[in-house]
Amino acid sequence: PDTKQTITAAIQRLGMQLLQNLETTPEQPNVIISPLSISLALSQLALGAKNETEELLMYHLHENSVPCYHESLRHVLMQLRNSDVQIATRMFLRQGFKGKQEFVNESLRYYDSEPAIVESLQQINEWVENATEGKMMDFLSFLPPNLLLMLINAVYFKGEWKARFDPNFTSKGVFYLDDLHLVDVDMMDDTKHQLSLLMDSELEAQVARFPFTKDMSLLVIMPESGRVNVSLLSSHLNISNLYERLPKERAVQVKVPKFKLEYSQELQEVLTKLGLGEVFLNPNLGGIADGPLLVSSVMHKSGMEINEDGARAAAATTTIISRASNPIFHLSQPFFFVLMDDVTHIPIFMGVINNPNPGAPVLQRGDVGSKDKVGFPADKNHMRHQQQGLQGPNF
Repeated sequence: PDTKQTITAAIQRLGMQLLQNLETTPEQPNVIISPLSISLALSQLALGAKNETEELLMYHLHENSVPCYHESLRHVLMQLRNSDVQIATRMFLRQGFKGKQEFVNESLRYYDSEPAIVESLQQINEWVENATEGKMMDFLSFLPPNLLLMLINAVYFKGEWKARFDPNFTSKGVFYLDDLHLVDVDMMDDTKHQLSLLMDSELEAQVARFPFTKDMSLLVIMPESGRVNVSLLSSHLNISNLYERLPKERAVQVKVPKFKLEYSQELQEVLTKLGLGEVFLNPNLGGIADGPLLVSSVMHKSGMEINEDGARAAAATTTIISRASNPIFHLSQPFFFVLMDDVTHIPIFMGVINNPNPGAPVLQRGDVGSKDKVGFPADKNHMRHQQQGLQGPNF
């Protein structure tokens, strides 16, 4: 179990480091990543890395503390595949490169992944589309011109809430982007939702856990400040510990925004920032093939959809307290989420949702500076429409 805990902690840590260093933009106001998927890509690369490159990767994957790392990770993946998580990996090599047989065998043995020769953009996109049951289309928009080696894996999750939301009670609501702005969202509503809810003084946030039917949960952290500061969060956040401290479920008045979001990012820059720049410059990948080889791309794309039945792919949700006897949890301001496996505590997906409806016009909040966060829709006539034209990607 110690080995599994070490791997879990390492995947959690890599996820938090990535979230701290991935910038949001007006076009991509939310960040959704799969720490599991990214760890898997780096682990697969480590199989073919030698000497200092292998050491560097192993340090980032688990601080060199797991003796049979690939074997241990294989067991973790087998365990995850028993839940509603689907994991597929592939390594694409340029025509003319022949992978070493030992590497090919080990990739298959540990990660069910066979190196494939790149034939076309369509071939790669079709592979991803199949691996995610059609959820993720057009993974790449072009092939990198000097492509030597590309690591790809896809993680797909589709879960049903233990307690579903009744679509009849879903209605228009508001999500507060900050003290000044809000957007309209479709808000799912349940007056007596079974929920484990915690007010954490150290995180200065409300924490809630929405369980799925099969040993998976959506853990949501909603800071009271109305802003998600990942650096601040990560200094206080121990996901497994927080998970253990959650109280028993009780009836809570819950509002959760429906959303369908996608995030894509080339990770070369952020991995370089974290200290892995060597793999893009001059790595020793002698285990994969002879001759100079370098990683030209680590492309990551993830998506998440939350609706009345449950979540598809990568998922998350949030909380608010108001003056009432029955606890209230209105996920109506920016939140951090982890979609995690209950048994291993591995974060399958992790992210920050600042705007669940990026395609909608941003509105002024009626009473500017008002700290009353209970969601009463303000009178739209008194609001100036700010058409910022934020176009979210199609999911």
